[in-house]
Amino acid sequence: MKAQVLHKYDDDLVAPSWVDYEDVPDPIIEKSSDVIVRIGGAGVCRTDLHIIEGVWRDSQDGDGKLLPLIMGHENAGWVEDVGSEVQGLKKGDPVIVHPKITGGTCIACRRGHDMHGEDGAFPGVSCDGGYAEALKTSVRNIVKLPQTLIPKEVAAYADAGLTAYRAAKKASRHLLPGQKCVVIGSGGLGHIGIQVLRSMCAADIIVVDPSDLSLSLAESCGADALVKADGNEVQKVLELTNGRGAEAVLDFVAERGTTAKGLAMTRDMGSYYVIGYGEDINVSAFEMITTEKNIIGNLVGTWAELTELMELANRGHVHLATQEFSLENANEALQALNGGKVKGRAVLVP
Repeated sequence: MKAQVLHKYDDDLVAPSWVDYEDVPDPIIEKSSDVIVRIGGAGVCRTDLHIIEGVWRDSQDGDGKLLPLIMGHENAGWVEDVGSEVQGLKKGDPVIVHPKITGGTCIACRRGHDMHGEDGAFPGVSCDGGYAEALKTSVRNIVKLPQTLIPKEVAAYADAGLTAYRAAKKASRHLLPGQKCVVIGSGGLGHIGIQVLRSMCAADIIVVDPSDLSLSLAESCGADALVKADGNEVQKVLELTNGRGAEAVLDFVAERGTTAKGLAMTRDMGSYYVIGYGEDINVSAFEMITTEKNIIGNLVGTWAELTELMELANRGHVHLATQEFSLENANEALQALNGGKVKGRAVLVP
């Protein structure tokens, strides 16, 4: 089969191309629980850029032991083949794939938190992923799609959408009508988070972003107020929240200074949700005590939450803005993402 393969890191993201389009062996059934998925769409994520930068190179004892690697951890498509113990799936079924493969018997998995499971594999990060014509996963990772949803249109929900859903779901549990929620970044994750918040709570949603394109997307997704990130965004948010800050701040960026600004936008006893990554969070113990602010991390959501998100999509409550690229043009998609030229999410289609 054809795949896009990363052979070397580029710490500064300056190379004209990063992955090579080449022939690789087809995935095969090895375990009775295996499922082969014919890829209909693979999301292009900022994590992929971090992989290219080498951020993950030490995750298996250093020096690029993960390479060569087929990236792609946001995958949807159709069942191609199944192991002998797989039930309820047949060839041609449309599916979306939860990104973390685990054995399912550790305590985290038995509680439904597979993303914290022991001895797992993360296709596209720690093993070959979906920048290819086919992918091997486990039956535990499969969510069947309703016929209303097309794989290439929902693929990026598998990580970006699921992570945004998990964070917005957490925040919606304590946000009351009339309270304020700030969303920092209305790109691939943020625009999904806005729609989930709009569907699950009645708080006023304030969106902060430096891009007019992203702010326009945020407005179409249901934002109540737009703030241009031009250096004065903290003051503008404080003006919109009567000087107190917001009850919840969801930071889908978490780099280039947004962590300090996000905490400054969070009111006393409020919650700052960090979803993106790229810089450290620096806050004194004194400030944590005197303000009683909560800092809440967010990893990718659970299999059950991916099922919930697909139901929201099926009902038309969330829509994923996508920009389609052929698998052969993966470098073009990665360069567009790195240059901030993608509205929503880029998706590779074999």
